[in-house]
Amino acid sequence: MNQTKRKIELLAPGGDIDSIKAAIVAGADAVYCGLYTFNARNRATNICFDDLSGVLSLAHSYDCKIYLTINIILIESEFRALLRLLNRLVNTTLDGVIVQDLGLFYILSKYFKTLKIHASTQLTTHNEGQIKFLSQLAASQINLSRELNIKEISALTEVGHKNDTLIEVFVQGSHCISFSGICYISSVLDGKSGNRGRCSQPCRDQYLTTPEGKNFPLNLKDNSAYQQLRELHDTGVDSIKIEGRVKKFHYVYTVVNFWREQLDGFYNEDKINKDNSVLYKVFNRDFSSSFLRGTIDKGMYIDNSRDNSATHYSTNIPGNAEKS
Repeated sequence: MNQTKRKIELLAPGGDIDSIKAAIVAGADAVYCGLYTFNARNRATNICFDDLSGVLSLAHSYDCKIYLTINIILIESEFRALLRLLNRLVNTTLDGVIVQDLGLFYILSKYFKTLKIHASTQLTTHNEGQIKFLSQLAASQINLSRELNIKEISALTEVGHKNDTLIEVFVQGSHCISFSGICYISSVLDGKSGNRGRCSQPCRDQYLTTPEGKNFPLNLKDNSAYQQLRELHDTGVDSIKIEGRVKKFHYVYTVVNFWREQLDGFYNEDKINKDNSVLYKVFNRDFSSSFLRGTIDKGMYIDNSRDNSATHYSTNIPGNAEKS
């Protein structure tokens, strides 16, 4: 008989109503989504406040939590509108808010104590001091930097638990050329700040051909930790997160369903599926788990346009798509 394993939250993206429904049906334990304002994905469709009640009702009927992203750096002129929003949110059954701005942490922890606070990946939490600091600001769950390896995640998860915070890590989706989204390239080139939800993704663009013949020198492969689930489980992490609030519902359903089956197979049969061919059927830039494995090298990059799915299937036999 298999020993009962500790369950990990499967946290899925929801950019619009259809994507939120897709994530719930596919088996997500929680979904993160944003309103039209105050969130770091303006390119996503997002939802309006009037939609939130129905989203919460649907999700909770499936034992799925909803976390709302309020994860941009705020400016002074926005605080009145922000406080009006927070006064409405405290009267909902929302399960948590995802935050980057430290001023907002203070406001929530002092005046809106019923709202659980999750620390955004954009806080780039990567050391013990940050976790202790965020715990003092009432963070109940912290998303660690995407650049950490398994050993570092394990050590920081232990620190988090000692400070009464849950630990969350990304396992699938886009990598940023900067540290966990704290990037100024888009702001400098186009006046579109990634920290205000307006990144134009210049790291994905074609540039002058390099001496090595590369046309997309900043284009990182997507993160995919499907083979590292056992190691992540052993670190003690509480939540694994899929990126993709700009993606459409078919992407969300496919990826969340894949991870749901991966988790259930691990829980029930102690099996890790190493066939990731399903993931190549939806948007991808090829896959890498180099950060988790601590092998940071040029193999983390892909020299082609943004969607690799058609290119992959034109040159590979489905079912034999396992990558690093």
